[in-house]
Amino acid sequence: MNPEEKIRISFRLNGREVEAHVLPGETALHLLRERLGLRGVKEGCGIGECGACTIVVDKKAVNSCLMLAAQLHGCEVLTVEGLESPVGLHPLQEAFLEHDAIQCGYCTPGMLLSAYALIVSRGVPTREEIVRALAGNLCRCTGYHQIVDAVQDAARRMAGKEEGRW
Repeated sequence: MNPEEKIRISFRLNGREVEAHVLPGETALHLLRERLGLRGVKEGCGIGECGACTIVVDKKAVNSCLMLAAQLHGCEVLTVEGLESPVGLHPLQEAFLEHDAIQCGYCTPGMLLSAYALIVSRGVPTREEIVRALAGNLCRCTGYHQIVDAVQDAARRMAGKEEGRW
């Protein structure tokens, strides 16, 4: 394949169908942030160490800087922009605000999405599970205690609610 030849992909992004033509080496991060304008997907380190670029693909947290855009084909993709519902903030977003788990906000989208993927897979996780799930997300401003407390609180709020009603 010619490295300049674009590949047609389609996927579900934040609840809506999207089509794009991507280069073989283009990252999911570049497609989402630069071409589709989703500014919540941030580049931090570019090597999968900081978690600022975290997105949820098929209910799993992934580093979009390490994923090729072509790999999104046929997937369900969630960015932080897709968390908020027409009725307001997602319980995770509310809990982060209430627990002062946000400082500069650069890491927050990645933290929210890693936490979301954990809660979707585990329900109400233990503190240890939360710490493990967030280990790939670095924050330079807050202590992690507020973030872990916020995730625990949100998981409890979400327990028993139907997905999609948040």
